[in-house]
Amino acid sequence: MKDNNDHSSLGNPFDHRQSLIHGRQCDCHQCHSSQPSIITSSTQPTAKTAASTPSSADDVMDRMVESALVRGMFGHSDMHRRQFMKLVGGGTAAAALASLFPLDSIKAAVKESLGPLEKTQLNVGFVPITCATPIIMAHPMGFYERYGLDVSVIKTAGWAVARDKSLNREYDAAHMLTPMPLAMTLGAGSTPEPFIMPAVENINGQAIVLHNDHLDKRDPQQWKGFTFGVPFEYSMHNFLLRYYVAEHGLDPDQDIQIRVIPPPEMVANLRAGNIDGFLSPDPFNQRAVFERIGFIHLLTKEIWDGHPCCAFATSARFARENPNTYGALLRAIIDATQYSSDPANRSEIAEAIAPTNYLNQPVTVIEQVLTGRFADGLGGVQNVPDRIDFDPFPWHSMAVWILTQMKRWGYIEGDVDYQQIARDVYLATDAQTVMRELGYDAPEETARNYQIMGKTFDYTQPEAYVDSFAIRRG
Repeated sequence: MKDNNDHSSLGNPFDHRQSLIHGRQCDCHQCHSSQPSIITSSTQPTAKTAASTPSSADDVMDRMVESALVRGMFGHSDMHRRQFMKLVGGGTAAAALASLFPLDSIKAAVKESLGPLEKTQLNVGFVPITCATPIIMAHPMGFYERYGLDVSVIKTAGWAVARDKSLNREYDAAHMLTPMPLAMTLGAGSTPEPFIMPAVENINGQAIVLHNDHLDKRDPQQWKGFTFGVPFEYSMHNFLLRYYVAEHGLDPDQDIQIRVIPPPEMVANLRAGNIDGFLSPDPFNQRAVFERIGFIHLLTKEIWDGHPCCAFATSARFARENPNTYGALLRAIIDATQYSSDPANRSEIAEAIAPTNYLNQPVTVIEQVLTGRFADGLGGVQNVPDRIDFDPFPWHSMAVWILTQMKRWGYIEGDVDYQQIARDVYLATDAQTVMRELGYDAPEETARNYQIMGKTFDYTQPEAYVDSFAIRRG
């Protein structure tokens, strides 16, 4: 069996021999007959499959409609689809579908609504963490192809690299931490350039992990002198760690040290004793437990339940110059994010994103994160279904909270137009439009208040919120 997830997933939905997912255990004739490939874009069709592979943009769009309808009929269960097609025959199923739906009219309407794509081959960067699940799984599971896109998902070493490649236009879009588009737009830590964030990838999905040497130090007031890792300065990880220790009376700039460490290097640094703990994205929290190096002190949902973590972002210039491509890409991302939000799909997704070219982690580790049933390193097994969840809506109030913390800790200075920046960067209206177009529920409002460690955040009073903290810069 080939350990390969790089085939085009826009196969013939009426052919029982073709998987539309191509996960690591895929048994379709494409995966059996092809050679292993590396991370980039979909492989070129072989002679064996070329006849059934769309060869033009119009053919791709036609196949996209057929695939979407067939997938929907079977609840996106590829196993049930293939069993049914084998039982009744693909031709019979196709004829039955055509008798039920005006396929030609649907295809024409879809093409008209999307418009011609200015660009179909795209580079999308991702950092290999479970927060990137929708961006990653959209590749092997066919969500990009569904919208006529040939996307190369490119594994990226860390957030500074993702930022720089995005600014240099090596990436058309990227998996980013939710504070990054705000920082890049404001020029905090980089050259200023307007970036937009039309979709959140995940909510929750982080944890504070401590080395096993600190099993007796569960009170944060005992952490004075500790060194912690976070994946990037402009990250929810950094801001949540700062918030948490400050609420326990520690100054994060004086009482502890915070180091930026790329996520894949977190566990190695913990093992070597270079850090006492980290606030990191998964699967590295769970990997520390898996390797019996650390334990989960708490999940970040215990700090702020429903907090944003990672997101899908691109430059305002890309969206302006390629509006139809941008729209198709956003549809693919929101569709994949909504699919990821269903707990029933999590085990299947874990299998699809585990291979080397994606997360390069044991399926068991990823499943523990995505399903929320996990060993905590303290001798217990917890069941927290929303340990990580997926919700694409980019609330303006999330952006306002992040900006307050950037102001609180000195990452930005002077007057800040919180509401305008939030509206310019977090494109809630675009998300609303696409979510409703795809048949998903979307909030009517774009901002709301939050409870964070028992304290109310009123998004309409950001400066008063900053001034309310005893521990802050300035």
